[in-house]
Amino acid sequence: MKSTAAYAVAGFFVLACLVCASTTLAGVSAVWPEYAAVLVLSAAVVLLLRAPGDPPSVRSTALMTASGPVAAALVFAVVPVPLTGSLQTWPLGMPLVIYTFLCVRGRTLAAWLGLALTMSVAIGWAVVTGQGVAYGLSFSLINIAPLLMATFFAFTIRPLAAAIFELRKQSTVRIASEAAAAAALEERDARLASLDALARPLLQRIADGPDPTDEEILACRLLEAELRDSLRARGLIEPNLARAARSARARGVEVVLLDDRAAAALEVDARDRIVAAAADSLDAAEAGSVTVRLLPPGRTAAATVLLDDLGDGAQRIEYDDNGRIRS
Repeated sequence: MKSTAAYAVAGFFVLACLVCASTTLAGVSAVWPEYAAVLVLSAAVVLLLRAPGDPPSVRSTALMTASGPVAAALVFAVVPVPLTGSLQTWPLGMPLVIYTFLCVRGRTLAAWLGLALTMSVAIGWAVVTGQGVAYGLSFSLINIAPLLMATFFAFTIRPLAAAIFELRKQSTVRIASEAAAAAALEERDARLASLDALARPLLQRIADGPDPTDEEILACRLLEAELRDSLRARGLIEPNLARAARSARARGVEVVLLDDRAAAALEVDARDRIVAAAADSLDAAEAGSVTVRLLPPGRTAAATVLLDDLGDGAQRIEYDDNGRIRS
């Protein structure tokens, strides 16, 4: 109902209403009600396509239901007696398009009520103009057949459509689950490959002997710290910061990296500023400890860098959500 094809059909419907109104003006007492009826039916068909929900809301349904009798009342108020042509009863047939799709969208009773009210307008016009109930029924009763077919069609197609939509939903959920599982496997394989490349040479060296040298022991400690960072500070792992942290640890600085923001990641620009500032702090540190932490969401600060050079005390630097130093 929201496809381009549906809107194209709606455009042809409006054009058909306009043609019907323009070609049946012979003998009418006023022209504007004919085109007002076109506007009413045009608005109803647009609402039919755009109304959310299935079935549509009560308000939308009431407006679409009323479009038929309103359009019929406008036209029958100005047509001549007797009619100069059968097409002058066009407000009886055109609302059937709206009522047919109301059935498809699950508002069958409203569609029948709209048709009954539209026929009542035609029959009332026939009675008021002295042409009798039978005459009004003669050209309005035929409109029951298309709506009757639409009703049977709706009762047949709606359960099938509901089953199709449920299957589509289940398929979407299954595909999403499979994609998540595949992504998790890819992430695991990537991390295993990285761990294998980083740790295997040192583990093999330890296994083969002899005892590791001081340089190799330092390399093991640095590797252990980097692996710990990859688990505890995923949001901070950037080549620049990893290099600075490794260099600082090699100089004897205790480095702690923490990411407590979980899934509430920072904007890329803000994170880049914080990472760059933290790397500069690590490059400048010669002793003591440096703790870089991304804080949980909702705090006044987004990140902190705590510097303790074992001298005059610790210095705490806070960064806001934009990656700027807080005053």
